[in-house]
Amino acid sequence: MDPWRTSIATSSATNLWIRGQAIAPLMRNATFTDAIALLHLGRLPSAGERKLLDAILIGVCDHGAGAPSCAAARLAASGNRSSISAAVAAGVLAIGDEHGGAGSTCMEMIAAGLERAKAERLTPSEAAAKTVDAAVRDHRRLPGLGHRVHTTDPRVKALFDLARAEALAGDGLLFMEALEKDASARIKPLPMNIDGALAAVLHDMGFPPPSGRFLFIVGRVAGLTAEVAEELAREKPMRITFDVAYDGIPLKNE
Repeated sequence: MDPWRTSIATSSATNLWIRGQAIAPLMRNATFTDAIALLHLGRLPSAGERKLLDAILIGVCDHGAGAPSCAAARLAASGNRSSISAAVAAGVLAIGDEHGGAGSTCMEMIAAGLERAKAERLTPSEAAAKTVDAAVRDHRRLPGLGHRVHTTDPRVKALFDLARAEALAGDGLLFMEALEKDASARIKPLPMNIDGALAAVLHDMGFPPPSGRFLFIVGRVAGLTAEVAEELAREKPMRITFDVAYDGIPLKNE
C-alpha cells in the first residue's frame, strides 16, 4: 500500500516540523495566527497579513448564543454533558452555506469575476456589475451580502480600513465594494457581511476559496468552546426547552 503523502507536517523522535519549520523556534518566535498562515499558505505572513488574519479571526469568533453554530453547541452540551468535544463538534457541523460558510462561495465568485475582468479587460467594478446582471437574470442570491441582524455590519469597515492601512487592499476588495453598491441599487439594500469582507481580504492575500470556510471554522471554534464552557458552568442539564406546535394527524383517545 502506498504511504499517505503530506507537505504539511512531519516529525522524528526528537523534532517536529510544520511546512519545513522546526516547531521550537516557531513556538518561541511566532504567533498562532502565523502558524495558521504557515499551515494554509506554506509561508509565514507579513506583519500586515498577520493583523488582517487576527482581525478576521476576532470578527468571526462569536455572534451570540442564538447563532446556529453556538445554539447547536449549547443544545448538545445541555443533553450530553459528558462530552465537550461532541458539543463543539455539533457547533462546527452547523456551519454551512447559510451560516458562516458563504465566505468560500464568495471567494469563488470573486475569482470568477476577476478572471472575467482580465479576459474581457474590465475593471473590478464592471465585472461586479456583470455578476449582479447574472444574479438578477437567474434569480440567484449573491453570497457575502445581507445579514439577518445588521443593517450595517461593523466588521466590514474595520477589516477593509485595516486592509487599506496595511496596503493589502486589492481587486477583491474593490470587486466586493462595487458588488454591494450595485446590488443595493438594483435589487434591495444588501449590506456586505463578514463572509463577503473576509472573502475579499483572503482573496487579496492569495488564499484559495476553501479558506473562506476553513478560517471561519478556526475562529468560531474559540467562541464555541466558550459557549460550551458557559453552558456547563451556569446551566442545569436539559435546560434548553422550546415550544413545539403539533399539527399532524388528529390524536385519537384509546
